[in-house]
Amino acid sequence: MRFLKDIFLKGIIIYFSFISFVFAHELRPNIANLDITKSEKTTNAILNLKVNLEAIIVGIEPGHSNTKESDQSEKYDEYRKLNPEELLEKFYEKFDNFNNEVYLTKDLNKYVGTVEKITIPPIGDLEVIRDSIIEISFKNLQDEKYKLHWNKNFGSLILRVNSIDQGELHTEIIESNLSSTFNINKNQSSVFKTITDYVVIGFEHILPKGLDHILFVLALFLLSTKFKPLILQVSIFTIAHSITLILGMLGIINISPSVVEPIIAISISYVAFENLFTNKINKARPFIIFIFGLLHGLGFAGVLTEIGVPEYLFLTSLISFNIGVELGQIAVILIAYLILALPFKKQNWYNKIITKPLSLIIAFIGLYWFIERIF
Repeated sequence: MRFLKDIFLKGIIIYFSFISFVFAHELRPNIANLDITKSEKTTNAILNLKVNLEAIIVGIEPGHSNTKESDQSEKYDEYRKLNPEELLEKFYEKFDNFNNEVYLTKDLNKYVGTVEKITIPPIGDLEVIRDSIIEISFKNLQDEKYKLHWNKNFGSLILRVNSIDQGELHTEIIESNLSSTFNINKNQSSVFKTITDYVVIGFEHILPKGLDHILFVLALFLLSTKFKPLILQVSIFTIAHSITLILGMLGIINISPSVVEPIIAISISYVAFENLFTNKINKARPFIIFIFGLLHGLGFAGVLTEIGVPEYLFLTSLISFNIGVELGQIAVILIAYLILALPFKKQNWYNKIITKPLSLIIAFIGLYWFIERIF
């Protein structure tokens, strides 16, 4: 009991040392839909940008996975508390001409649009990112092929170009200032590009942005340094979340994030707490991991639904995203193995100094998230 008490106290100290980092706001890709409209004489377009406006205004650097890593973190938190009118005023103070940040190009020609409307939701849960919508219109487009200029300092952007009947003409992830060339009249999307893009999205949802999934995988890893128990647990988890990812994206299963997210948090806590009292897989653990995996899959489906997938490459995008998730999980395990197990697993104190304290910390984090997401 004294040993567990020592672990408990150490865990509490480390836990609160990292609390400001752990509960930071995750930075997600911005999303852009360029909808083409046509009449008998003109071709126009409406660009709807779904963005984290606070992050753009204060200048959260795109290399960060969450806002707490940025020097502008405190300012970002202040802006999260502004009502829509106040935040819009800050936006126009920062960007007197936002049209120079996002526009269409053709060769050396610049096609500047007009900001028609900016929709900012009211102040809500400060632990949840507030997505704002910027609507930009482009009139009298004379050419077929364009590139989109996007200020890369705003972070990555998922671009979709949609035809007049909402058929998808082009999809890509933009990490730099310019997209690749797209045709506003013809579907020229590359299957290979779609596959690589969604593998990247899936991987990044684990590393570096999926802290809850990282901690769950680490809790599985910490049970034993032997490969057989680890492979068994990860395989069960993978099968389970793959099932609900597919069912969730097909709309067959639809459970509110307000239900899914707290259970994901408690799953992390449960598995980590179990590590404190056993060094091997008991009979119930595979079934519990499978159930929790089903819920994690619904979490993945929620993220992918928000990002969206091309309808004509639905299955390809879905499989690619899942492959990215698996590669992210493998990367987490490899990193943990190289840092923890490989150099220290043969030490007599490995379980006492590494497995138990880390499991306790992870358990407390999951428990905190559970309470936070419930209330």
